Amino acid sequence: MIMSQLAGAVGWFGLAPWVIGFPLLGLIVNLLIGSKIPERLVGWIASAAVGLAFVVAVLQFLAVQADPAGREVAVATWISVGSLNIQWALKVDSLSVMMMLMVSGVSALIHIYAIGYMHADVRFKGDPHRYRRFFVYFNLFVALMMVLVTADSYLMMFVGWEGVGLCSYLLISFWFEGGLEGLGNAIAGKKAFVVNRIGDVGFLLAMFITFWTFGSLQFDAVFHQAESMGAAAVGPVTVITLLLLLGVAGKSAQLPLFVWLPDAMAGPTPVSALIHAATMVTAGIYLVARNHVLFALAPVSANTAAMLGALTALFSATIAVAQFDIKKVLAYSTISQLGFMLAAVGLGGYVAGLFHLVTHAFFKALLFLGAGSVIQGVEHAHEASHGEHAHGEPFDPQDMRNMGGLRTRMKTTFWVYLIAGLSLAGVPPLSGFFSKDEILLDALHANPVVYVLLAAAAFLTAFYIGRQLFMVFAGQPRTESAKQAKENPPVMTLPLVGLALLAVLGGGLNFPGTHALAEWLKLTISEIEISGFDFQVAGISTAIALVALVLAWWIYGRKPMTEGSQDPLRSSLGALFTALSRKWWVDELYAATVVRGYEGLAALMVVGEDAQFAGNRFWTNWLDQIGSRKGKQAARGLLGMIVDLSFVDSLMITSGDLAKGAAQRLSRLQTGFIRNYALAILLGILGVLVFMIFGGG
Repeated sequence: MIMSQLAGAVGWFGLAPWVIGFPLLGLIVNLLIGSKIPERLVGWIASAAVGLAFVVAVLQFLAVQADPAGREVAVATWISVGSLNIQWALKVDSLSVMMMLMVSGVSALIHIYAIGYMHADVRFKGDPHRYRRFFVYFNLFVALMMVLVTADSYLMMFVGWEGVGLCSYLLISFWFEGGLEGLGNAIAGKKAFVVNRIGDVGFLLAMFITFWTFGSLQFDAVFHQAESMGAAAVGPVTVITLLLLLGVAGKSAQLPLFVWLPDAMAGPTPVSALIHAATMVTAGIYLVARNHVLFALAPVSANTAAMLGALTALFSATIAVAQFDIKKVLAYSTISQLGFMLAAVGLGGYVAGLFHLVTHAFFKALLFLGAGSVIQGVEHAHEASHGEHAHGEPFDPQDMRNMGGLRTRMKTTFWVYLIAGLSLAGVPPLSGFFSKDEILLDALHANPVVYVLLAAAAFLTAFYIGRQLFMVFAGQPRTESAKQAKENPPVMTLPLVGLALLAVLGGGLNFPGTHALAEWLKLTISEIEISGFDFQVAGISTAIALVALVLAWWIYGRKPMTEGSQDPLRSSLGALFTALSRKWWVDELYAATVVRGYEGLAALMVVGEDAQFAGNRFWTNWLDQIGSRKGKQAARGLLGMIVDLSFVDSLMITSGDLAKGAAQRLSRLQTGFIRNYALAILLGILGVLVFMIFGGG
């Protein structure tokens, strides 16, 4: 009986492609008939598609339990050129199944929440027809994340990697005509897309060097060859893993490529939850875990990852302390928590890092969806009280200074938000306590410097979430809109309750004594060493969290802010608070160096009638920074004659003439006669055959 059940479970490996197929099917159905069915049904179709993907993930979990080695489920031959033979295959093992379960489970709850949220949001924004488009993008996001986590090769993973980047662009700029001056949201989407491309260059270069070194892009083949090469592999593997870290920095928002993630708050709140909790930003951590064999061979890269994560965790936590946008606080919190995860996996603490990835998905999704509930409650109250004038007034429903007293007006949202906030702070016995404690324990044993940085970040984490809880829910309402706010419908609050239960019970996944998650991941990452529970480290981390929360209460809870009052931390920190609220001027630094430098180079490359004007403008702006007036004039004249007239203009004119001549000659090949094209193809085939027979040998 038991053997037959195991045999049946093993047979479920064949269903693995449906973890991608169901979300794709959901978006196809909504594309074809979404405009002809009731709006809510569109949302339920999308949610059901992700729910079915979760069912498939559960079946894969049972299949791996029956066959711990897992399977590579081949779908089709994708690329076969020379020695490059890449199958479109799914890697089903304990690591990918953990990600499948987390992505599909949390995403399903976010989809259900979005049914209610987007129903109101599209009407508030005045475009109900975008409801269907939103859920098509949402399903596509989940499908492509599943491609990423089930990939059997670097190239297949890169498809998912780029796909989630595309979806983030589409969803961040979903209300592309909104934001500052009607361009803010579109610029935020573009910023996310461009910054991620920088990281993607690292991934691509790593992939090229991997194939050059090992002759394969399939994970197991690469890992086997790297291990068999021994010391000879250290050099190329170090280069490969450092380039992969560049990709991680882009996708998982680490220093210095974190700047896109706070701006991603331009998208609807369910998008923020999906990106920050269940999908895109976790891809970098998963990439390091999947390449644990290579990072073990490259200690320089592993140590770099650990230090990069620790610095990012502390740096972004300092910024979160002084933000007023409820979602921006959570955005910088996500960057910080990703730093914790990267530090852990960099130190070899894969269980701790991946454990925190899962628990963070629970409580951070809850925080973002709870923030969305607060925003809609305040926003709708403002619209109701101001009527047709609501859109014209400078009122920001995401500014925590416009909130206060919501604990009595939005009771369900308050309680679930409190659970999520305390879990983020690391208060026992909530899930965040157990996962963060494991990271601190691993850091203490492996690298005391990393431990100190993470402990400082943990203190700031508890402080800024305490500050947010008191500013949003404590005291009296500071605006009429906060005073009139009401709880949202069950379609939004029930997913919050489900996530709250996961945030409370999630610590049981790797509870001390059982270490279920560690035993599960050990099926894939054999190097895992199971750590015991250290009461001293746990006690210190708990004390850090409680002291920070008490400090937040002393500043914000003991005497709550009132309407029009200044943040009490501003008067205490002075110029430091300004630096924190301005995000250490990182965006301004990028604008002054990278963006301005790029624009200057672009001006030099302008082709056509504006070339001389653009070049002169660039040199003029540069010369204005140096020298005397007469010196500037002389230099401009000299540069204009030598650079613009003699070199730039001549180069552009010559290039244009060459391109025009080449186009005229090549156009003669386009005769429009099929017989000529057939003759050319025949001659080409004959040429290939001749080469293969006489010269290919």
